[in-house]
Amino acid sequence: MRGRVSRTARHGAAAVIRYLIRRLVTSVVLLIIVSIVTFGIFFLIPKLTGTDPARLFAGKVTDPSAIEGIRIKLGFNKPIWVQYADFFKGLFVGRDYANGPDVTHCAAPCFGYSFRTDQEVWPLLLNRVPVTASLAAGAAILWLVGGTLAGVISALRRRTFIDRTVMFVALGGVSLPVYFTGLVAQLVFVHKVHWFPGGQYINFADDPGGWALKLIPAWVTLALLYAATYARLTRATMLETLGEDYIRTARAKGLRETSVIAKHAMRAVLTPIVTVFGLDLGGLLGGAILTETVFSLPGLGLLAITAIRQLDLPVIMGVTLFAAFFIILANLIVDMLYAVIDPRVRLG
Repeated sequence: MRGRVSRTARHGAAAVIRYLIRRLVTSVVLLIIVSIVTFGIFFLIPKLTGTDPARLFAGKVTDPSAIEGIRIKLGFNKPIWVQYADFFKGLFVGRDYANGPDVTHCAAPCFGYSFRTDQEVWPLLLNRVPVTASLAAGAAILWLVGGTLAGVISALRRRTFIDRTVMFVALGGVSLPVYFTGLVAQLVFVHKVHWFPGGQYINFADDPGGWALKLIPAWVTLALLYAATYARLTRATMLETLGEDYIRTARAKGLRETSVIAKHAMRAVLTPIVTVFGLDLGGLLGGAILTETVFSLPGLGLLAITAIRQLDLPVIMGVTLFAAFFIILANLIVDMLYAVIDPRVRLG
């Protein structure tokens, strides 16, 4: 008997390892594909459409000799496959942008070099990541806990005033765009009643309390959009789960209702929630762009908006690559969590 249990445990561990290896390999392949697609969008498509990439990178510069110097320095005079090889290699070991004696080094990971601001793109991204991460973490906690809790309460109080109120608020949260709720929150709670500070972003290390107060309106604004979806999804899943045979069996055995909900029903509810949470967290940059713009938060979203306005293509490309890598990483984490919640996926 003990040997049989041991073999079962080894088989389960091997299944987990195979599952993780498959997901890791898939993620690496996706990262390579993303780098190729991103490179093609910014370097190959302009050539195919008759647009000079060097002219795009030059911005407002119109001097032909200056544009030619940019073309040589960025390697646009080389075959396209050589350009991609230099770009891909730069992500791991860095690269040099050279035009004769004029050499600009970009350290690894080289996401590009902004000649408009004379800065490497990767340090620019790292400087903005803490702000976006703070916004994302706070909003994610609010929408995950608040949305799931609201959905459970709504399902347990089906067809009551509480249920209708929660669903009404959820419908409003889904319907109202971020820039509208953000502007209203900014007007009412920052400029009218002065509950939260305005002005510049406050670093956590300088003033943790001020940092939190500055971000609370942005957290609530961004979380409201996602929490509404989680409330509706949780309610629907919970109602379906409560009608399952194993829930009725648990109740028939005399288990307390709190135990039935917490130990049995919530396990089924969390499976789709974790999946959707990973997708939403990975695609959070879209909502962060609007939220950071409304609340003047110097994160990746505001950096992307500024780069688009200035036609700073290396920065736009760097933000695009970083966002894509983050989405793939978030989905990898979700796959692993999904396997913990539902071991059946390891066999898929």
